Amino acid sequence: MTYHAGMMLRVRVLALLLTIAGAAALPAAQPADSGEAQRLRAATMVLNEVMAVRDQAIPSTVLNTAEGIAIFPSTLKGGFIFGGMHGRGVLSARTPEGWSPPTFLTMTGGSFGLQIGGQAVDVVLVIMNRRGLENFLRNQFKLGADAGAAAGPVGRDAQASTDLQLRAEILSYSRSRGLFAGLTVNGATVRTDLDANERFYGKRLDGPQVALQGLADTRLPIPEWTEAIARYTKE
Repeated sequence: MTYHAGMMLRVRVLALLLTIAGAAALPAAQPADSGEAQRLRAATMVLNEVMAVRDQAIPSTVLNTAEGIAIFPSTLKGGFIFGGMHGRGVLSARTPEGWSPPTFLTMTGGSFGLQIGGQAVDVVLVIMNRRGLENFLRNQFKLGADAGAAAGPVGRDAQASTDLQLRAEILSYSRSRGLFAGLTVNGATVRTDLDANERFYGKRLDGPQVALQGLADTRLPIPEWTEAIARYTKE
């Protein structure tokens, strides 16, 4: 083997090794049917459908100043007089670069007030200020106890939404059987879904690390979730 041929072979081997190393450094692509991908698609669908009817949607005066948006699709609620719920959702936070990658969450307990029977509802929580967002992302945040929460206004009720922004750190909504309205969620506990974050990002990251500290690998294929939020909010 000539010197030139030997050098060419070594260059090719080195290039192959670099390609393999680069591929290994990338997080594994999320399967389209993974639980996390399905959760993101469901949350995106909820947001798009809620905002499709502007007269019954979350007011732009709320979304344009929101610091965080969390959606829990198909949250199960039920009971007789005293109800409870369990849901899995996602949240993105507003950052100087746009909306953060999603952090996965769970929500359990709490009550919707007077109710009989059980059903699945979509729950939307809009966090209105930075302090509320930081509190919300800490582990075992309890709605109504750790931060003020109020039923959010809908449609073109701009004056009401302005008043609520001054008082409430979190505005809450629900959608059931096609009806969308503000609701008060009392006593529900929100936690980071560490297992889901680990499956999606390949690292065991908590909520603040993903949404506030920028430690999530944004090279991962994230569906239309953050694009949908950006569409309805002022950057």
